[in-house]
Amino acid sequence: MRKGEFFIVLNLNLAGQNGIARMAFSIYKMIIAMKNYFRYIPTPPELLNWGLALSAAGFTRIPPQTPYPPNKHPDDHDLDWQHGRVIEALQVVLILEGSGLLETREVRERRVDAGMVFLILPNSWHRYRPNPQTGWVESWIEVRGPVVDKLLEEDTFPANSVLRRGGFDAGIEETLNRIHLRIGDDTAGSRPELAALALQVLAQCACIGTSPARLSNIQRAVHRAERYLSDHYREAIQMESLAAKFGVAYSHFRRAFRVHTGLSPWRYVIHLRLTRARVLMASSNATLDEIAAQTGFSSGFHLSSSFKQAYGLAPNAWRKSLATKSKIPSAS
Repeated sequence: MRKGEFFIVLNLNLAGQNGIARMAFSIYKMIIAMKNYFRYIPTPPELLNWGLALSAAGFTRIPPQTPYPPNKHPDDHDLDWQHGRVIEALQVVLILEGSGLLETREVRERRVDAGMVFLILPNSWHRYRPNPQTGWVESWIEVRGPVVDKLLEEDTFPANSVLRRGGFDAGIEETLNRIHLRIGDDTAGSRPELAALALQVLAQCACIGTSPARLSNIQRAVHRAERYLSDHYREAIQMESLAAKFGVAYSHFRRAFRVHTGLSPWRYVIHLRLTRARVLMASSNATLDEIAAQTGFSSGFHLSSSFKQAYGLAPNAWRKSLATKSKIPSAS
């Protein structure tokens, strides 16, 4: 029994007839009883407005000494170990039980064990299969859309680190299970929900893909500085001292920070201050001097100057434009 299974059964024992425990156990039984399936979903153009669409999903138990894959997929997805394959979408595959092998153009043949997840990147040659002695249980989805393209463009999922440990602890199994249980509902409202769940799977994969130990000193410093500035943007901050606090040279820190956020450290602080100032301007009648005092600007004049430089409009004019937009039209 895996950790997740024990947790559900333990909750049921502790809670007795508690409704939540009964529901959790019911879902667990559905997963245990789940039959092998795969489904490929046409991608309506309007769904790309959500930025991402679930285009396929599947769940398969492969017993030992069983041909793989046991069922033929569409021609553009059929997988043959001898030749490998290339697909156009991004796939996420979680191995629930058993073990096997994965190989891609960038990753030499690697062992895959239960709890590991691997990503099949678009237009990248690959092949994978279960160990004939153990078989495996696979749970997978396929996604495509502008959000996927952007994640790949930003190298969120580098081609040389598509195999990742920690799938169970990251909650990927539970999210995939929700997709499998939901995918049979083909109503208009179900597909955006499936897209949201698929995005959650990608986020969970990203979380287990980058650990602090794999980051360079300068990358760790940038991440720590970003959190620090978000908490202390109202304060007077010496950026050179901040870089020294995190153990890096300021010139390297400033360059890496701009690459990561698109802004220099000081412009990032101004951005945080202006973001908060806009909220206060829109939701209160506070003066610019009062708002400046709450957001870290030295004066209302300084706030006004920074605001106009960033947005091309003086704060008072911006407030008037909001008031005009919010007026209720008079009845004709």
